[in-house]
Amino acid sequence: MPDVKNPKGRSAQTKGRIVQAAYELFVVRGYAGTTFQQVADTAEVSVQTVYFHYGSKSRLLKHVVDAASAGDDEPVPLLDRPWFAALRAEQDPVAVIRGWTHASGVILGRVAPVLAVVRDAAAVDADMAAQWAANSEQRQTAHGAFVAILSGLRALRPGLTKRRATDITVGLLSPDLFLVMIRECGWTTGQWESWAADQLAHALLPH
Repeated sequence: MPDVKNPKGRSAQTKGRIVQAAYELFVVRGYAGTTFQQVADTAEVSVQTVYFHYGSKSRLLKHVVDAASAGDDEPVPLLDRPWFAALRAEQDPVAVIRGWTHASGVILGRVAPVLAVVRDAAAVDADMAAQWAANSEQRQTAHGAFVAILSGLRALRPGLTKRRATDITVGLLSPDLFLVMIRECGWTTGQWESWAADQLAHALLPH
């Protein structure tokens, strides 16, 4: 817990409450239905404090997405984190796929609900359209890094290019499909992980 006697600690604690409050409100009320006043009331801070830290609703939602993707507020990109370094060192392609699918399930469990908010708002809001495009590019980059591990192990099935393998991975591990299986079909995240890993192995590895 941050040291409340430390101004930086208090600021981090306040921002954490704001981000958590915003996450809950965005998921339930959507982008248009969430106001800074509601966020402030839920976080138990002044509305001026929310404006001070984030300035605009689009900036706040961007930070909510980033924090949900990473699982914390540390300025360390996902692909620079220890778990991905461990995946790079793995020599078994099936273990690489299962490790990546597990990590994806953990991340999607946090971020997919709020990404759906960005997607829905993108049709009518230019800032959200730009945010959705940026998030899509980030997913392409992340899944491309995963495919590069398999390619480095010479594990991709014959004739399958890295670009095609990345496209397949982006589709199978998309936040939209994740939410369909979890919300509409009633799967657990573990069931999704097992299914997605099997589908990826079938699509990417030699039969």
